[in-house]
Amino acid sequence: MSAEQGSTSPIVPEMPETRAEAEHQHGEIADRIRGFNQAYYINDEPLVPDAEYDALFNRLIELEARYPTLKKNSPTQEVGAAPADGFAKIKHARPMLSLANAFSRDDVVDFLARIRRFLNLTAHSPVEVVGEPKIDGLSLSLRYENRQLVTAATRGDGTEGEDVTANVAHIKDIPNILPEDAPEDVVEIRGEVYMARSDFHKLNETQAETGGKPFANPRNAAAGSLRQLDPTISAKRPLRFFAYSFGELSESLAQTHWEFIARIKNWGFITNPFTRLLHDADDIMAFYAEIGNQRPTLDYDIDGIVYKVNDFELQLRLGFVSRSPRWAIAHKFPAEKARTRVKAIDIQVGRTGALTPVARLEPVTVGGVVVSNATLHNRDEIERLGVRVNDLVVIQRAGDVIPQVVEVILDERPDDTLPYAFPDTCPKCGSHAMREEGEAITRCSGGLICPAQAVERLKHFVSRNAFDIDGMGAKNIEAFFELGWIKSPADIFRIEETHGETLRKLEGWGDKSAEKLFASINQRRNVPLDRFIYALGIRQIGQATAKLLARHYGSLTEWRMAMNNAGTPDSDALRDLINIDQIGPGVAHDLIEFMAEEHNRDVLDDLETVLTVEDVEAPQVSDSPVSGKTVVFTGKLELFSRNEAKVKAESLGAKVAGSISAKTDYLVAGPGAGSKLKKAEELGVTVLDEQGWLDLIAE
Repeated sequence: MSAEQGSTSPIVPEMPETRAEAEHQHGEIADRIRGFNQAYYINDEPLVPDAEYDALFNRLIELEARYPTLKKNSPTQEVGAAPADGFAKIKHARPMLSLANAFSRDDVVDFLARIRRFLNLTAHSPVEVVGEPKIDGLSLSLRYENRQLVTAATRGDGTEGEDVTANVAHIKDIPNILPEDAPEDVVEIRGEVYMARSDFHKLNETQAETGGKPFANPRNAAAGSLRQLDPTISAKRPLRFFAYSFGELSESLAQTHWEFIARIKNWGFITNPFTRLLHDADDIMAFYAEIGNQRPTLDYDIDGIVYKVNDFELQLRLGFVSRSPRWAIAHKFPAEKARTRVKAIDIQVGRTGALTPVARLEPVTVGGVVVSNATLHNRDEIERLGVRVNDLVVIQRAGDVIPQVVEVILDERPDDTLPYAFPDTCPKCGSHAMREEGEAITRCSGGLICPAQAVERLKHFVSRNAFDIDGMGAKNIEAFFELGWIKSPADIFRIEETHGETLRKLEGWGDKSAEKLFASINQRRNVPLDRFIYALGIRQIGQATAKLLARHYGSLTEWRMAMNNAGTPDSDALRDLINIDQIGPGVAHDLIEFMAEEHNRDVLDDLETVLTVEDVEAPQVSDSPVSGKTVVFTGKLELFSRNEAKVKAESLGAKVAGSISAKTDYLVAGPGAGSKLKKAEELGVTVLDEQGWLDLIAE
């Protein structure tokens, strides 16, 4: 099957027709993507195939293209998952981001076209890229100071990773000392830790001989080996490293990516031998086909090709979106398929009340991995597939993950099968299960009386990207909820006082483990405002939106007051909220509705008695004349694209708004500026043309 044929997926629900449907679909997919990220990046236990993940992720992008205000609450603006328990944490000097995906030639052509538009280049301007195989391993950042390796960190959530310095000491592909021509102060080299297929098979033979559990695949083996709390175990594992990028540098290493690869190779790093300089879409597709054909014979797993703009000056201008660089993309390979039979269909209930059907499969080996579960998403997906218990189905997987049901083999359906009856009541609380008009998801109407929803909300509150409380995982939340010890978030911070002695005597606990949990809880009594907002689980409020709100309002008191005041129609508070770049009426509505609920206000009041929520200091760029200023761009910009102007302004510490208000400091107006220019003149806002803006930021 060609890449073009593999670029569409039957697992994604139909594109919604209305905004309400789009918001519901976006929220449901976003919740699932975050769960997949947690399983993949932290637990080293992928839950879904790459093909499913990529198709769902692409749907988020499609929805956000149609309704841009959805973007700020989306996993498309997030990276990975937070670091795991047990490791010290290292904050990355420069974020370690993910990559956007391409699945076809059209996607590659669009990628090149976006670059040209952003840079205001003509449609036929050359854009040189470097292509390199996408290694299926674990991302790693190596920091050198005075040419000595000082730290090694996993990607984690992109901002903060796990300190695995001791675990990389014996990886022969990683130099401990850089040569004299390397910068003396700081060099961060990034790449991928992996395990060769040949080494993987030998390791599993050893595991079998010694009674150990075999690894499912090389990626899991590499991740599990690197992320050992005992570094002597890591030292015994055959790990390798491909270098392909950099983080913080005290001085430039090259003018192009191609030159950078050559330089670090001379320093002793291993770079992928298939790395190639490419000049256009034809070059790219030929390279993709070449590597795809050689993929089965390689001694390491790859799941696609990465393309990076070669010129570092252009990379700098292109910059980043929240989770990925504009100047790079990953071109994925198509998925693998197999057949198996559906043994049962179970229903899981999420924190928003969503009823998600899960197919239990007869175990089947696909690409060397035994799989037995697959999500069926919702009622519509079951009806679209026509899947029944005992059906023979086609499943697909890409890389190393559990498959998705993509087709029912009707010719081999048993005579006694019956259509699956989606439940009309919640399997957890018995409440009516309802599906609102225009919504794809069936939800439990029980709300707070539904134990499944209450438990899932508490799990979200303590999750890695929220309060990140070590030791307060899903199993403990469920156990403490069943005991009646934790019913609301604030109860977590009182558990030592209310049930400490009982917990110490509980089976499986004891003084040491209880004290460790209490210490973890107490360490989280001071929490940044953005994590606090995200932890509340407000619909449509993901990490990126929470950070945006925290930066805009600065403190919990100001945020709560503003959300309360925004409930008044046509109020200044509502206009200010909607005026935040990429926050529109839909997100504003969910925030206002959350704050209007008395129970939610009580939860906030209760939390304020046990927590200190830290204020946010807006980033300041001391030598920038626009630091802390609010800027609006309008009209047809000719010297630079709108996106490039926005990125530059934010890098200088400015806030970019979508509309004019009394708080606007500058309006940058290109030809054709209309109502925004008129309003700015009425309010006395400083108006600049493009050259005036460039002169201002050059001061």
